[in-house]
Amino acid sequence: MSISFDKALGIHEKALGFRAQRAEVLANNVANADTPNYKARDLEFAAVLAEQSERAQRGTFQLTRTNSQHIAGEGLDLASEVLKYRIPMQPAIDGNTVDAQLEQANYTENAVQFQTSFTLLNSKFKGLISALRGE
Repeated sequence: MSISFDKALGIHEKALGFRAQRAEVLANNVANADTPNYKARDLEFAAVLAEQSERAQRGTFQLTRTNSQHIAGEGLDLASEVLKYRIPMQPAIDGNTVDAQLEQANYTENAVQFQTSFTLLNSKFKGLISALRGE
């Protein structure tokens, strides 16, 4: 009997990857807080979850290759599909929409959620190891 890691780990693996991608986006926003005309961006967990659910129901996601020399699209970056511009509460005169306090709060919240997903994933692995050892 084989173990399906997709079924055993559930959504936690995907959530961990999403949180890592979101951390990069939020860090990029903070780094560009003083860049004129920079538009703050963010990822929505609900949109990512909906997309992953759709992909899971359809089976595997395949691209249409119209030429035999096209490279197969594996490991597509989900962030590019759900990366949205943030609506500013009060944009700066120079066109920058980054609110440093909001970005730091979102980054901190994301870090806590990343740690939660990591802890849950770690407990899943411990359970799998325990099951393999017959404990």
